Amino acid sequence: MADGFSYHEAFSRNIGWVTTGEQEILRNKRIAIAGMGGVGGFHLLTLARLGVEKFNIADLDTFELANFNRQAGASMSTLDHSKVEVLAKMARDINPECNLTIYPQGVNEANLQSFFQDVDIYIDGLDFFAFDARERVFAHCTQHRIPAVTVAPLGMSAALLNFLPGGMSFEDYFQVAGRPELEKAVRFLVGLAPALLHRHYLADKARVNLKERRGPSTIMACQLCAGVAASEALKILLKRGKVWAAPHGIQFDGYRNKLTHTWRLGGNRHPFNRLAIAIARHQLGI
Repeated sequence: MADGFSYHEAFSRNIGWVTTGEQEILRNKRIAIAGMGGVGGFHLLTLARLGVEKFNIADLDTFELANFNRQAGASMSTLDHSKVEVLAKMARDINPECNLTIYPQGVNEANLQSFFQDVDIYIDGLDFFAFDARERVFAHCTQHRIPAVTVAPLGMSAALLNFLPGGMSFEDYFQVAGRPELEKAVRFLVGLAPALLHRHYLADKARVNLKERRGPSTIMACQLCAGVAASEALKILLKRGKVWAAPHGIQFDGYRNKLTHTWRLGGNRHPFNRLAIAIARHQLGI
């Protein structure tokens, strides 16, 4: 134990919302998070403050100035530093007893089995455009019955989808396998937030360009996502509380103070989603 650190004292204020026994359960669960950038870093730090002590974390990128508006580990002192190494240090500053396995090459076919070794739940933190890695990771979760949570930062909102063992899979919902990258981007965007609460207040539409893999972001959305993801993880790991699984989706928008609960039977095969995809294709000329 690190000098001056006591797990039970550090996380004692969690007790009441969780029992002492539940805190010990959380302490001993292992969570995998791929991506330590926009949302992933906040996921890790939020779960570490929840008292989770075991993590597998992956990211192949380093911090740059363009990350400063939203990423947990981005600062002048971490420019050009490995994201996964920086966030691991931050998590250990919260809990020196953290058991962290890091993957500085990101998640790939060669380390997929290792990344998910003894994992109880997966929390998605991958970049929006990391389609190949995301498909690979979610397929592994489906095959090995690992609960998977994704919460997308869209505008100033958080859009939640859970993929649970025995339920609808990521591919069943999004229908992206084998499609061109731009088509995947459209399907992923529509499927993440069918209610599109965030579309009403985009101030500069020219800043969104799926063909060039770019779009605006906010710190508010990333922090909202971390709170939502940690809450879902708590319910799944402790087996209490209602967990809505795909094709159910939930989006909360802080700018509009709106909450929506969607149910898209068939995922992107649903008529409403198919219409939204068709409109987006037309607008993009694909």
